[in-house]
Amino acid sequence: MKTKEDIKQLIEKENVEFIRLQFTDMYGTLKNIAVTPGQMERVLENRFTLDGRKLFGDMDIDGEELYLWPDLDSFVILPWRPQQGKVGKFLCDIRYEDGTKYELSPRTVLENVVEMADREGYEFFVDPECEFFLFHTDENDIPTTITHEQAGLMDVGPLDRGENARRDMVLALEEMGFEIESSHHEKSPAQHEISFKEGTALQIADSVTTFRFAVRSIAKRFGMYATFMPKPMTDEAGSGMHLHFTLYGKDGKNVFRSKEKNSKEFLSDEGRYFIGGILKHARGICAVTNPIVNSYKRILSGFDCQLEYRFKRFHDQGS
Repeated sequence: MKTKEDIKQLIEKENVEFIRLQFTDMYGTLKNIAVTPGQMERVLENRFTLDGRKLFGDMDIDGEELYLWPDLDSFVILPWRPQQGKVGKFLCDIRYEDGTKYELSPRTVLENVVEMADREGYEFFVDPECEFFLFHTDENDIPTTITHEQAGLMDVGPLDRGENARRDMVLALEEMGFEIESSHHEKSPAQHEISFKEGTALQIADSVTTFRFAVRSIAKRFGMYATFMPKPMTDEAGSGMHLHFTLYGKDGKNVFRSKEKNSKEFLSDEGRYFIGGILKHARGICAVTNPIVNSYKRILSGFDCQLEYRFKRFHDQGS
């Protein structure tokens, strides 16, 4: 656990000149405010205000000021930024003046659900697979859907023209504390995948937010545009966000694993109930996971793009 003094010393030692206070709006879009080290006392005391009315609307704020509460453990130095006059960043909660969490912040919504699970004796882990495309930009630096490569699944260079950019993304992410499990070219031209180690629901939500920011930033250094759009090209497979779910109980064992030692069934009753819950709430889930028309253009036969929920078989100690 990082402390306020740890952060101050790191900023001074590494000559960090700008600090990004990052958060997401109610749609999950990453936003930030940049400050200099001279503002860190105010930031670390949770006294940095945000004009939430411009992001969330007057009726939701009701005239109250919102405050950015940095998660100290989320502080990292951005490795792709200048080494002289470095840039660091926090991920922040959004709260009212009295410290109450702001209801429409996506991070607050997730934290509330995680706390509910904790009260029931459960801990939820997620293992993500992140897919994206790397396209060219035009002469005005406007994103296109043009690519000059024809690489396919797990192809190598020179067919895979994005491997150098993907390598730098992996190295930068590892420098920021990610444990990268694998990376490779995906099925469609210009499509890539990077997978990192599982973590708690909040850890992975924060990590995916940082991941997207890093991938887009590094792609731009290579003169490319990174997009996580589900179906950017009509005649090619789209990108998915595969999530492997595991639920642990108070005993530290995988709740989804069958408790009957001699049973041929891998999945426990709780695992079946979990799947049933997803099916029951599929409409509401899709409002979050598939929020735009393009999301549904991906779900077509012949493109290896089924909507998937996979339950990874983690080994339990003592099971």
